[in-house]
Amino acid sequence: MNTVLTTGLLTIIICLIVMTISTLLSKKVINDREKNSPFECGFDPKSSARIPFSLRFFLIAVIFLIFDVEIALLLPMTITINNTNTLSWSLVSLVFLVILLMGLYHEWNQGSLTWAD
Repeated sequence: MNTVLTTGLLTIIICLIVMTISTLLSKKVINDREKNSPFECGFDPKSSARIPFSLRFFLIAVIFLIFDVEIALLLPMTITINNTNTLSWSLVSLVFLVILLMGLYHEWNQGSLTWAD
């Protein structure tokens, strides 16, 4: 019992010493203009960093994420076919796929999937 207590106390003391030394050695007091600038690459920009972002690209990226998550929900359904009732599995799968297809049709009908006008 004594050796376990001594080993644990020694481990805690060594960890505290290493953490204290690492925080003392990692402090940097030199403030550099380039290091404090928002650009990490180290050079001054030639133009504004606030360029306009394509909302069409953002919309397609969000649609991709939504359908990608739903595909990730579909994959485990193939594994559970052996463990469940076939009728209930078919009904749930069919409803899920119909909802996915209705969403896809809605996005297609609204023109969200066309890249260029």
